[in-house]
Formats: sequence, C-alpha cells, structure tokens
Amino acid sequence: MPKIVIVEDDPMIQEIYQKKFSEAGFEVISAVSGQKVLDFAKEQPDIDVVLLDLLMPKMNGFEVTEKLRNPDEGYNPNIKIIIFSNLSQKEDREKAMKAGADGFITKAEYTPSDLVKEVQRLMSQYKEQVKNGEKLNGAQAEEKEDGKKKILLIEDEKVFIDMFGEKLRQDGFAVTTAENGAWGVKEAMKDDFDLFIIDMVMPAMTGEEMVGKLKMEDKTKNIPIIILSASVEKEAQDKVTAMGINEFYIKTQVTPSELSEKVAEILKK
Repeated sequence: MPKIVIVEDDPMIQEIYQKKFSEAGFEVISAVSGQKVLDFAKEQPDIDVVLLDLLMPKMNGFEVTEKLRNPDEGYNPNIKIIIFSNLSQKEDREKAMKAGADGFITKAEYTPSDLVKEVQRLMSQYKEQVKNGEKLNGAQAEEKEDGKKKILLIEDEKVFIDMFGEKLRQDGFAVTTAENGAWGVKEAMKDDFDLFIIDMVMPAMTGEEMVGKLKMEDKTKNIPIIILSASVEKEAQDKVTAMGINEFYIKTQVTPSELSEKVAEILKK
C-alpha cells in the first residue's frame, strides 16, 4: 500500500482528498504545514510520496522541498515530491524542480478523482524510470565503450518511445528515455548526450520550457534538438524554432527511419 502525505489546510478539502486516495488504496497522512511534512518524513521514512502545496504558513513548499532533498537533513532521498499548487507560472515550476521536486500539478486543473489518477500515473512512471535506469546503467556503459552517439528521447507515449527508440538503437545509437519533461531535463544535466529528441506536450514541463532550460545551461546549450509535436501549431513551432532547434516534426507524420536518418545527418555535421 503506497503511503502519501497530503498537505492541505482546508479541513473539508483535506477530508475529500483523504477519502479519494484511501479508496484508491493509499495510506494517507494529512499535514497542515511544512514542518508537519518534515516531521512525518523523519518519523516514517517509508513514505512514498508527498503532495505538497507551495503556499503554506511559516515554511513554503520550496523550503520544504529543499530540506527534504538536503542530504545533511537525513530524509529518505527516494521520497517523491509532487508539487500541487495554484502557483503555476513557469518560474514557479522551474524553481520547484530545481529545488528537487519530481512533478508539478496545477490545483485548478484537477478534480479530486482526477488528482488520484494523475498521482497514480506519476508514481507508476517513477517506478518504471527507476527500473529502466537500473537496466540502463550497465547497458550505457557498454555503449559508451563502443563509441555510440547518445540520444535522449523525452516522450511520454509508449508507442512512440518503442517505435522511435527501437529504430534509433537498431541504427547504432545509444538511447535514454524520459517520460516527463522535468525528468528529461534532469537526465540531460546528468549525462553527456549528443542530441535531444523532445515532445512538445509533456507532463511536468512543456517542450518549449525544456528547450528554454536546455539553451540556458552551458552544458546543454549547443546540443542539437529535434522537436516532435502531435499537431501543427505555428505559433508554438515558431517559438521553438527561434530558440535554435534543429528540426520540427509532426510525430504522426514522420517514420522511425526518417527520424533516425535526420539524427544521423545532424550528428555528421
């Protein structure tokens, strides 16, 4: 049974959340302040996830996240922190992810039932990422020895991950995948990649936000980027094109072979 801490200072809303998550099989711990979150995390290191508001009395969500992620504080580093807030500006998201949050959900966009489904989806995704990461460690070490070019594919739809990822691997590239935007940016900063393939619409951080973040960092600003999109939105395409991407594809209109050929073409330049 997954254990979740939910931070909500409105008793009626807290009761609704507790009921919905309990019905979905969670063990729910209610907290009304940042300090309570820290107390629970210290007392119960088996907590799986904290659903954390940014606006709280005395200690805000950014500060709580930083403390939970500070190795000197002694908290379980595997606790997942999902920000659940109406502060949803790009700057707020970036600040939260930089502090160490694993995901970001905008309160106004989710009913209690939808919130449970989204948390379940994120937790399932985190488990898959850990599993894939464990498999990847050994595989990537071997691939690096072979001198393969390393591709980071940031995409949340399994059909496209399998389709594009498999073709790239068949064509001799080492492929790492990330299934949400924030995780993708973390992966990009953690390893040395030769090219990024990014879906425009992703959980936790949009494609445009990812490109902006990657172009700001010295480590990643010169790495080629291919954007995939589910639709043609000229304004969005123009924005990322102006930011310096190398190619833009409608992902239902590009074949795995065409994508792999473009990757090879870009990396030969």
